[in-house]
Amino acid sequence: METQDLKPFSQASQNNRDPILHHLKRLFADRRGVLEIGSGTGQHAVHFAKAMPHLEWYTSDLPEHHEGIQLWLNEYPLENLHPPLTLDVLGPWPALEPIDAAYTANTAHIMPWEGVEAMFAGIAERLPAGGLWVVYGPMNYGGSYTSESNARFDVWLKAQDPARGIRDYEKLMSLGQSVGLDIREDNEMPANNRLLVWQKA
Repeated sequence: METQDLKPFSQASQNNRDPILHHLKRLFADRRGVLEIGSGTGQHAVHFAKAMPHLEWYTSDLPEHHEGIQLWLNEYPLENLHPPLTLDVLGPWPALEPIDAAYTANTAHIMPWEGVEAMFAGIAERLPAGGLWVVYGPMNYGGSYTSESNARFDVWLKAQDPARGIRDYEKLMSLGQSVGLDIREDNEMPANNRLLVWQKA
């Protein structure tokens, strides 16, 4: 991660924001409140909130990332963009404003599997019937990598922490079903990533 004018800056976030937004505009056209889990640098939040002014966009992350997120929010003060909530998926979760959608990018492979389970359960508990859960990032299918670059990335992730790693689509689909979330879409994205969409039954 780099810094740009003191704000945290991720080139990957810059690269993937428009391909993700292409789908979010369609998916969130009739939504009102979105919780972003793991807002990271804050770049996605300001880009998406600006492009979708009908949404209330709620940022969240661990406390150590709040200052960087707030720097982006300060530079792009939008009425529909909210300061970061302290959210550790392993709990306890903060009180939330009403949401009918949730979004996360590149988080499932950097938290332990029990964190992924807790994230899905927490979202399922807080979404209303028909609510959407959108997850972006690299995925494996049938236990296999979709590219050599993803294979190398997974080795790097596990070297940082053995609990990390690219998740299997089938395990995520099963996890969603176990908490009342039905898979609706699996969208191919640039750089060997996917955009998965669940809907609460």
